[in-house]
Amino acid sequence: MSLTPYFSSSSKVWAARDWVFGIEDLGYTGWEIVADGNYRLDNPENFAVIQENLESTGLLATVHAPYSDLNLASLNYPIWRESISQTCCCIHYAADLTDRVTVHPGFVSPVGKLVPEKVWEMQKTALVEIGRYAEDHGVLACVENMISIRDFLCRYPEEILGLTEGIPGIGITLDLGHANTNGLVDAFLKYAEEVNHLHIHDNHGQSDEHLALGDGTIAWEKVGRTIARDYSGAVVIEGRTLEEAKRSLAAFRKWFV
Repeated sequence: MSLTPYFSSSSKVWAARDWVFGIEDLGYTGWEIVADGNYRLDNPENFAVIQENLESTGLLATVHAPYSDLNLASLNYPIWRESISQTCCCIHYAADLTDRVTVHPGFVSPVGKLVPEKVWEMQKTALVEIGRYAEDHGVLACVENMISIRDFLCRYPEEILGLTEGIPGIGITLDLGHANTNGLVDAFLKYAEEVNHLHIHDNHGQSDEHLALGDGTIAWEKVGRTIARDYSGAVVIEGRTLEEAKRSLAAFRKWFV
């Protein structure tokens, strides 16, 4: 299988964009743009500078849709509509840069806890609309498995597979760091052949620390062998600094073979 290393940093959404040049210098092939803060794609100035970054470095791109303050499973109709609207807006602009956009699923609100089946219904309905829009723009919108917060949807393999199955334009982003916070790395790896996009970073199994590979508790040698055998495509290494990016890339080259 062919694996292509990308780097992404959600901690840098308000930072100046010169750090992106360091991704190329370290030897990464691509950059996953977290489309929030100074990197929102619907801001013309942001979009122009991002395009300049990509053209001057030669980096490939994928995109992570905005997720702060949004909820694709909200029972508050205006919030739900706005969440869909912002996701589709991101896909609209991202289509000029990539064919992969990662999307966070929603979460259960206090009111939603009274009718959990309605929460899942709203989430699925949102994905049908987003998937249709994504397909029309040549993009696969990939729903990401979430961290160990009880109210988040898609913490378990069966949830995300069942939710996304059969929806045109919708795929799956497997985040192994998120899986580790739920103690489910091995459970998710069983479905590595079925995922469409991949995020990797480390933690100690309790919270979403976004550590460099090898700084937490994930058994990367085993994980790397499985991924190299069963998955092909972009592998987005997530981190907080370029120093972590450097160490993670070295670990990736050692273990993902």
